[in-house]
Amino acid sequence: MNFDEFKSNFVEFVWQYKTKLNEEQLKKFYNYMNLLNEWNKKINLTAIIEPKDVIEKHFVDSLTAMDFINDKSKIIDIGTGAGFPGIPLKIANNTLEITLLDSLQKRVNFLNVVINDLNLSDIYAVHSRAEDFISNNRESFDIAISRAVANISTLSEYLLPYVKVGGTAIFMKGPNIKEELENGKKAIKLLGGKVEEVNNFTLGKNNERNIIIVRKISNTPTKFPRKAGKPAKNPIK
Repeated sequence: MNFDEFKSNFVEFVWQYKTKLNEEQLKKFYNYMNLLNEWNKKINLTAIIEPKDVIEKHFVDSLTAMDFINDKSKIIDIGTGAGFPGIPLKIANNTLEITLLDSLQKRVNFLNVVINDLNLSDIYAVHSRAEDFISNNRESFDIAISRAVANISTLSEYLLPYVKVGGTAIFMKGPNIKEELENGKKAIKLLGGKVEEVNNFTLGKNNERNIIIVRKISNTPTKFPRKAGKPAKNPIK
């Protein structure tokens, strides 16, 4: 797909979500897509490789969180993988300071190439698990965000310890979350959070999505998160 085709497809999608991008931003997204496809041949970054699908299911999907993020926010993207949603959010809003956290060094290497090639500033790729990186970063972010990483109970234990009181955790989820959200409410409360809103929408023609906004209303007990692997194996119930 050449840049003009990419631009046409991208603009058609983002207008639906009230996001405006200039030519420079669109070129960064285009270069990002090409880097993703190039690196995906060497390491497993994503099963989504068709340009139109990358635009919709990675780029635009990431940008749907924009409505819940203020300028100059300090954000940690936990389990970022190939950089979603953190890198799209940074391209769309350069005032954000973003930490991209991932447990696989190969993915972090890719993220650093993207950051350098796209000439992005105030965005950092870190190789660590959420349970380990917390030691010097507890309650130091305005926003913790994650996209399609774990169930809500486990994700709460990953995200909420990083969020300042008064800040937010943003859970980007797929369809059918009612039971999962109900099962996660105890963890959210125990970790100092309160569900503020649940935003249900359809991405494109038939991809149901949910964005859950959790407000941090009190400090997270210092025993959380538990040691590496525990939140996933034994979610708070």
